[in-house]
Amino acid sequence: MKNIVVLVSGGGTNLQALIDAEKAGNIKNGKITCVISSKEGAYALERAEQNGIKGIVIPRKAYPDIASYTRAVTDALLAEKADLVVYAGFMTILDEQVTKAFPYKMMNVHPALIPSFCGKGFYGLHVHEAALAAGVKLSGATVHFVTEVCDGGPIIIQKAVPVENGDTPETLQKRIMEQAEWKILPEAVSLFCEERIEIRDGKAYVL
Repeated sequence: MKNIVVLVSGGGTNLQALIDAEKAGNIKNGKITCVISSKEGAYALERAEQNGIKGIVIPRKAYPDIASYTRAVTDALLAEKADLVVYAGFMTILDEQVTKAFPYKMMNVHPALIPSFCGKGFYGLHVHEAALAAGVKLSGATVHFVTEVCDGGPIIIQKAVPVENGDTPETLQKRIMEQAEWKILPEAVSLFCEERIEIRDGKAYVL
């Protein structure tokens, strides 16, 4: 059974999707053992507590720079014996200390079809604003491994979602969460825990 540690900063809707999937038996050979928040009072911590999952706060503002903050988070992940680290609305970009400690053992869900609308600055509603400004007819979500390149790690699963006439960033965000993010993130986590993802030549293959 693999230990899954989830990193959060806010409401934790993706965390809830993972908790629900685990309860439904859809995450095979994995268990969420800890939730780490970069902010005190994040609602995600309440979700963890309601489901008997350990919660830890490592406040970003308590550390002078990203290097010292990354070290603190990495130490906590090692102490929790994390087999898989999942970014679920974690709003801090950590440095390479953590990716070196957990190579191809960290995944993130991004609310667009990478390589579109991704990288530094593309988070939250900014992603959907950019998609609507470009006039794309399809957007969606991507689950990828986390590397030192922001949103640049091997893609595990993608799911497309239609952009509709009259969409606002908010309506598009909601549709992508409900139709894509909440479905493919638990699926990718289960694939990892079942050891069904292989990295070859920098690309992820689902076996």
